[in-house]
Amino acid sequence: MARITIMGPSGRQERQLFRHNSLGRHPRNTHQVLDRVVSKEHCHIELVDEDYVLKDLGSLNGTYVNGDRVVDHHTLQPGDEITIGSTRIVFEPDEGRGEVTFDRLLSEEPREATQRFKIGDSDASHLIRAKVSVLAEKTFFAEELIQDDASLRRDYEKLRASHEVSRAIELGTSITALCGKILEVAFRLVPADRGVVLLHNDQGHLEPVAVRTSEESDGNGEVIVSRTVLDAVVREKEAILSHDASADARFQSAQSVIMQGIRSTMCVPLLHDDTVVGVMMLDSKLATHAFDEKDLALFETVASQAAIAIQNTLFAKRLEQEAVMRERFRRLLSPDIAEQVMSGKLEVKKGGELRETTVLFADIRGFTSMSESYKPQIVVDALNEYFERMVEIVFRYEGTLDKFIGDEMMVLFGAPVAHPDDPIRAAKAALEMQRALGAINERHASQSIPPFEIGIGINTGEVVAGYIGSSQALEYTVIGDPVNTGSRLCALAKPGEVLLTEGTAAKLGNKFDLEERPPEHVKGKAQPIRVFHLVGRAKRR
Repeated sequence: MARITIMGPSGRQERQLFRHNSLGRHPRNTHQVLDRVVSKEHCHIELVDEDYVLKDLGSLNGTYVNGDRVVDHHTLQPGDEITIGSTRIVFEPDEGRGEVTFDRLLSEEPREATQRFKIGDSDASHLIRAKVSVLAEKTFFAEELIQDDASLRRDYEKLRASHEVSRAIELGTSITALCGKILEVAFRLVPADRGVVLLHNDQGHLEPVAVRTSEESDGNGEVIVSRTVLDAVVREKEAILSHDASADARFQSAQSVIMQGIRSTMCVPLLHDDTVVGVMMLDSKLATHAFDEKDLALFETVASQAAIAIQNTLFAKRLEQEAVMRERFRRLLSPDIAEQVMSGKLEVKKGGELRETTVLFADIRGFTSMSESYKPQIVVDALNEYFERMVEIVFRYEGTLDKFIGDEMMVLFGAPVAHPDDPIRAAKAALEMQRALGAINERHASQSIPPFEIGIGINTGEVVAGYIGSSQALEYTVIGDPVNTGSRLCALAKPGEVLLTEGTAAKLGNKFDLEERPPEHVKGKAQPIRVFHLVGRAKRR
């Protein structure tokens, strides 16, 4: 039998090969490789006669043996180094070991790196050092293997730069600043000509949030990103590393790669909890092999940190938006209804919809002259006290405060939350609002403030309800002729009166005492409309 030594992001492991062996990121594989650059089912090693044959399974980043990509299959030889993603796998025969049981495999301790090599004589020591050096070029050097200061400085610089990104995350840097920092670090560590960080917008499309180009790169600083590459990284949730993109079969359909003369490219998903929040892409037009697996591993780590920070920031933003929306609903709706809407028990559609709604307008009579005669603070305090009490009454009957228009208020019954008796609720609220003025005016009298008198108009009809405004200032409201008619009716109401249209009066049944007034001409109507005065609740007989 034979064995493989797997050296990847999760460390070093020795595994016994069976007759059929699958390698990939998914746990169902014979040998799971925990490497984001590795496909779920990456490659296969099968015993054919007396040879082990390696086949790529259509992986995104390919399978390589001793630096050459496996196109069809490859018969493995002792010492062959297989590369999948950023993971290296060394194949060696397992002569003289006999059969290895499953229990033994589980119980075996990891071996030291030098145990993989057979030393036949004293002259073989340089071969060991050479082999270790090849492996070390793609990973951080172990302490005992450091032979020159330059290698140590390179590794230290990469760790220091990674720490910078971590600090930016800890300090709560904005998403744009964080992405800019990532590119700044990237350009210090690798010979990139261009770089871009793209994040998903609200519509789910990738859009750039940070772009950087080197001084040596030509052009006007514009970075054209290959849609082919981005789609592959997002779809597979795997990084792509190409030493020569112009000759890479994966990019044959990527015209932007060809037209821009891109040689080396590295594209890493910003992945958090299996969700791709964005993509970081670096490329070089000057050299092949500009980036190696160690660079990819480093920036995968940085990308993972950044993805967490971005997700947290976006989550905090959503919480803030929800808090604003919650506060907005609490201002417009009764507390119980607002909580039901926020919890999802009641739906408020964000698009426009036709719905029958009872609209109530209440306006203070003579307020303009009062505001001109008293100090502004006195006027504002008196108005706030009045509105506070009126809104309390509206919410008690589960109406919706649409808006304040100076000293006028517009109230909805039936939008966004409908009840079968919305016209009745509006009538009850109107009568109570008129009665509540008594207590308000008593307090005003003690401050030598003239009493408030209000006129109220109520109308019922089909309106368009929904969110209206810009993306930065949306407001839930209703529009339509019933709204205009209700406003005109309010203007006709004398102090202390509640006027209703015929449509609203018809829906009150015999629960209220009504007096019909002479028909009124209102703006926007060709014919006079029937008007009813709401006297009060019907007396029980």
